[in-house]
Amino acid sequence: MQSSRQDKKIPYTRLPIGGKIYSHGNKIIPYILLLTTWQIIATLVWNLRGIPFPNPRDTIHHSYRLLTGRPLLGSSIFLHVGVSLSRWLLGFILAALLGVGVGILTGCFQSLDNTITPLLTLLQPIPSLAWIPVAILLLGLGFTSTVFIIILAAFFPIAVNTSSGIKNVDPILIQAARMLGAKNASILCRVALPASLAQILSGLRVGLANGWRALIAAEMVAGTGSGLGFAIYQSRWNLDYPSAFACISLIALLGLLVEGFVFTQIEDRTIKKWGITIREVK
Repeated sequence: MQSSRQDKKIPYTRLPIGGKIYSHGNKIIPYILLLTTWQIIATLVWNLRGIPFPNPRDTIHHSYRLLTGRPLLGSSIFLHVGVSLSRWLLGFILAALLGVGVGILTGCFQSLDNTITPLLTLLQPIPSLAWIPVAILLLGLGFTSTVFIIILAAFFPIAVNTSSGIKNVDPILIQAARMLGAKNASILCRVALPASLAQILSGLRVGLANGWRALIAAEMVAGTGSGLGFAIYQSRWNLDYPSAFACISLIALLGLLVEGFVFTQIEDRTIKKWGITIREVK
C-alpha cells in the first residue's frame, strides 16, 4: 500500500505568487525597454550632435512642473488636455452614431450596400491628414474643422466593421427568429446586433484610436489657441522641447487610459450583458 502511494506522481504546479509576479513583470518589461531606448537615444544625440534631447527624467520633471501650475503657452496644461479631450469625445460620438447607422443600413439593405460600400472602400484608405485642406476650406480653422477631421478618421472603420458584422450573422438565427414570428425591427435589435456586437465593438475601438491620432495632427495644423497638438506645434517654434515631450507623454498616457482601461471595461460589461463568450485559444 505504501509503495503504491509512493509511486503516484504529484503534478507540478506553479506557485500562485510567483505566477502573479511573472505576469506583472511581463507587463512592465515593454515600458522599461521603451524608457531605456529613449535614454540611449537622448544620450547619443547629445554626444554626437551636441543637441539637448529631453530624456525620461527631464520629461517627468517638466511634466510635474506643468501639472503643478507652470503655464504652457499662457494657459494651464489642464486647459489644453480638456480642450483636446472634448474635441475627441464629440468627434468620436458623432462618428459612432453615423458609422453604426450607415453600417446597419448597408448590412440590411442590398441596394444601399451596392451604392455606399464602394464609396467607403474608396475613401477609407485616405489618411486623415489629407482631409485637413478640405476641412479648412469648408469650416475654417478652429474647433469645428478639428472635430470634422476626427469624425472622418473614426467613421470609416466603425461603418465597415458594423456592416460586415451584420452581413455575417448566421442565417439560421434569422430564420429561427422569423419562424417564431419576429418582425424585421425585432430581428435587428434582438438577433443581428447582439450577434455582430463583437465586430461592432472592434470597429469602435479602432475608430477611437484613429480619432485620437487625427485629433493631435489636426490640432497641429488646423487648431488655434489650445490643445495638446497645438501646444506641441508651438513648442517647436519656441524651441521648448521639454514641453513638447511632456505633451507627447500625456498623449500616450491619455490614449492608454481611455482606450485600454475605460473602453475595455465598457466592452467587457457589454459582452457579458449580451451573453457573448470568448473562447480561449489553447
